[in-house]
Amino acid sequence: MVSSMFSTSFAAVISVLATAANAASLVAVPDFGSNPTGLEMNIYVPDTPAANPAVILALHGCLGNGPGYAQMTRYNELADQHGFITIFPSSKNDSNCWDVASASSLARDGQGDTTGLANMIAYTIQTHNADPAKIFVTGSSSGGMMTNVLSAMYPDIFSAASAYSGVAAGCLAGSPGSSPFSADPACADGQIIKSADQWVQQAKAMSPAGYDGAYPRFQTWHGTADSLVTYPNLGEQIKQWSGIHGVCFQRNNTDTPLSGYTQMTYGDGTAFVAYSAEGVGHVVPAQEDVDLKWFGLT
Repeated sequence: MVSSMFSTSFAAVISVLATAANAASLVAVPDFGSNPTGLEMNIYVPDTPAANPAVILALHGCLGNGPGYAQMTRYNELADQHGFITIFPSSKNDSNCWDVASASSLARDGQGDTTGLANMIAYTIQTHNADPAKIFVTGSSSGGMMTNVLSAMYPDIFSAASAYSGVAAGCLAGSPGSSPFSADPACADGQIIKSADQWVQQAKAMSPAGYDGAYPRFQTWHGTADSLVTYPNLGEQIKQWSGIHGVCFQRNNTDTPLSGYTQMTYGDGTAFVAYSAEGVGHVVPAQEDVDLKWFGLT
């Protein structure tokens, strides 16, 4: 009896160890191509990736890093279930905020942060045979700001985006920095107000010259009680992305996807939606299941 129990327990331990040995993990990629601002790349490839897997680029906020954002979110857990790949980069400059202000980062292939991030995508497509038609970006706070910028700058790369507590693409253009400590506070304070046409022109100025193709399907989230990146920034993103997609407001869906959240639907709801989170501060927690549905991965 004792021998039988020992054998069963030993087998269970071996099974656990074998599972752990085979489990995927976040892996650093030291060389992924041109990386002018010294970003760090960490990638998560599930044990059983889909054939030609999709890729999600997930961007942390200021004072954060890629591995930390991976632990804060459920994207890797969902990658195991659905077979997509995740990239969790890290910025090491200006309080670890993403550069969404300098001329180099706001110019396509301008040798800023955006260049390094685009090269992470190119590396992943080539190395892991990822599907170039299923490349997605999401991020929180500074990462939400960069989500806006990348969607405007690389519309030929990204198919859909989900930005949390960010600002419109170009809102911080010309600021001395991107962190709360170095940036001009006017943008984060919601004082940069433009027309839809002006925001659209600013976004399209970042796109490839002569580009007339589609832009990423875009959803954006903001809390009404955000005192760091204030709530008026949701309205400016709405102007920009509803203008880019040429869609008008249709309806509000209350308590969607959570109690106190309101989904604002534009057009038929397939190109642009916005979420207002009543009483939520900085930042709106990632809604990973909603993101995957928006990306077309579930």
